[in-house]
Amino acid sequence: MLKKLSFIVLLCCASAPLLASDLAKEQRWREQVVGDLFDGEAITLNEGELDFLGLITLAEPAKDDAVLILHGIGIHPDWPQVINPLRVQLAELGWTTLSIQLPVLDNETTPVQYDAVVPEAAPRILAGIKHLKAQGAKGVYVLAHSMGARMASYFLAQNNEAVKGFVGIGMNVGTVQYLDKIKLPFLDLYGSDDLEGVLASAPDRAVASAHNKAYQQSVVQGADHFFNEMDEALIEEVEQWILAQ
Repeated sequence: MLKKLSFIVLLCCASAPLLASDLAKEQRWREQVVGDLFDGEAITLNEGELDFLGLITLAEPAKDDAVLILHGIGIHPDWPQVINPLRVQLAELGWTTLSIQLPVLDNETTPVQYDAVVPEAAPRILAGIKHLKAQGAKGVYVLAHSMGARMASYFLAQNNEAVKGFVGIGMNVGTVQYLDKIKLPFLDLYGSDDLEGVLASAPDRAVASAHNKAYQQSVVQGADHFFNEMDEALIEEVEQWILAQ
């Protein structure tokens, strides 16, 4: 199955615009993250000729399934808002987590311009899934925030059988184009005080996912886009949804 998925991903990327991740910025993030890392272990994953950073946090004892975590626009796999709480606290609850570095561009790049590098994330996501399964995970859930959710949606629209479920956190209108092709268990999670683009596109996301009986939309009252001071509510929502699958 993974060989088939690899072939599909290669086809997708072959038609993508030629705009590469800012590797110098990735290296700066790597140096900062590894130097400050407190929980988990830094590993190097491989996507063709490109090596990229992953942070694996082993659960002991570990549940059968594991979690792949994808960060938002321009940042890194140990970002203190949303990403670090998910990767550390879910591991404490029994799920081994792997948070990976996604493609990044310079700080002046707009979200619309990021559309050109969305396909570059697909092989990285696949590499993360493969790594977790090689570590013994029977199934993988993808948890993705903001731009990471757009990249995950792109991948999952073409690879529905790759994972057991998907949690998109703070998804905006850029994800809508992919949702009608996603058929797996799917939690669309956002805050009542989220960004305007997230709030305004919520009805469109629901309409695009109407075919999917396993789609659920959930709003956390009082939460903003980064769930500031609401890590506990974020973790509880994700934990309860995974346990219900």
